Amino acid sequence: LAAPAMAQAKWPDKPVRFIVPLAPGGAIDFVARQCAQVMSETYRQQFYVENRTGAGGTIGMDVAMKSTPDGYTVLITNDNAASAPHILKLSYDYTNVLVPVMLIATQPQIFAVHPSLGVSTVAEYVAYAKKNPGLGFASSGVGSNQHVVGLWFAKEAGIKLEHVPYRGAGQAVTDLLAGHVKSAFLGPTSMIPHWKAGNLKFLAQTSAKRAPTLQEVPTLEEAGYKGLVLEAWYAAFAPTGTPPEIVATLNAALAKSLTDKNLQENFVKGSLESVGGTPEKLGTLAKADSIKYAKLVKELNISLT
Repeated sequence: LAAPAMAQAKWPDKPVRFIVPLAPGGAIDFVARQCAQVMSETYRQQFYVENRTGAGGTIGMDVAMKSTPDGYTVLITNDNAASAPHILKLSYDYTNVLVPVMLIATQPQIFAVHPSLGVSTVAEYVAYAKKNPGLGFASSGVGSNQHVVGLWFAKEAGIKLEHVPYRGAGQAVTDLLAGHVKSAFLGPTSMIPHWKAGNLKFLAQTSAKRAPTLQEVPTLEEAGYKGLVLEAWYAAFAPTGTPPEIVATLNAALAKSLTDKNLQENFVKGSLESVGGTPEKLGTLAKADSIKYAKLVKELNISLT
């Protein structure tokens, strides 16, 4: 019994890998790098981010799930872990096989458009889309929460939208700024500077209430879509089979990183609300969201496009 405790007492005695299942430039990557930087400074050991992209984030999640459960590989992901298995028709549910460590932060998703579209409100967008069916909306990938909320909104609005998935928010934002795709449902972190500069318009946010740093942006509920609420979460999971004592060590280390003043300030700038809490809290949320997404995917008849 003493051996595992002694081993973990020295943790970390080598670099710790944070796997991010989407490309750099999005909120998941931002959250992971913020935590990695603080933890590297705190523990005098390297915490580094490895972006393992593809297949709607499932490649990175699979790599993390099958990694050695020794506390040196941590998956930093979002609620794609709850949505992707249902959209991609996987034989397993990540919320049942990954080991929850900690809920790091929550964040609304943003309905954004390129200024050239000539709309400034959700109502104007819907009117435009009814005259121009098949308008594309970008997301950070197939199986993402943005994929779900975009098609959910289209159904409620009675419009036809084409899903344009990317391998992460970075390229999606780049193409949105260039006008290659005219609208998007994405996390606000990478878009806020472009919104403030007037290069993008934010039509709505998907949370139940307005984020403190996005008070000018109405919610979809305020725009007339009651019940259309989907708030993203960002969390840490460990590989299958990770012992409880290692999970506890990782949880404590991440919780400590969330107290860092610079991290807190950077989270606020990205409209991220830090959360923390026990592994059990994350586990309960993740499984509840898996049930919610299973229902939405069925009701919306969401496919792999």
